[in-house]
Amino acid sequence: MQRRHRRANAGLFLLLYEIFHVGLQNIPPVTLGVLALNIFLFLNPVRPLLEVCISVDEGFYRKSWQRLLLSPVHHADDWHLYYNMISMLWKGIILEKKLKSIWFAYVIAVFSVLIGVVYMVLELMLAKILDDPSYEMNCAVGFSGVLFALKVLNNHYNPGRVSSVFGLQISSKYACWVELVAIHLISPG
Repeated sequence: MQRRHRRANAGLFLLLYEIFHVGLQNIPPVTLGVLALNIFLFLNPVRPLLEVCISVDEGFYRKSWQRLLLSPVHHADDWHLYYNMISMLWKGIILEKKLKSIWFAYVIAVFSVLIGVVYMVLELMLAKILDDPSYEMNCAVGFSGVLFALKVLNNHYNPGRVSSVFGLQISSKYACWVELVAIHLISPG
């Protein structure tokens, strides 16, 4: 995992532009708080990425459980932050209005921790099934897992919709899974 450079960040500027274009008054409070927290920690990380990323080795074997809390709110670079927070902005606007702020905050908190646990379990399973211990060393940061869970939740609350994935019209119920496989094929890291 590479370290961020302190420089002008086009992704960060585009994210801020989009937030102000939507209007702070149009963004529900929990969504706005999640955006602010992620931007703040991008600009002022708690620790270097290698000390906050979650892996089987660090999280499970070395018992560095604080990584479950830190890894989702740290991002590898400004574009990683941009894409995740733009997705959070739109999912948050829709879901927070539907679930109300208290329940949405609870969902975000639970998903943030559970995604790290699920990630470690899947990596451990891959290491054992494929007899490849390198999977135990894979270290991840970012909000992508939480966003995937929010997308599944959004599809649950808005059934019957159709999404376009690489030009193919797919039921939204299955689109998130197709997108997950496509993302893994395009960007396996």
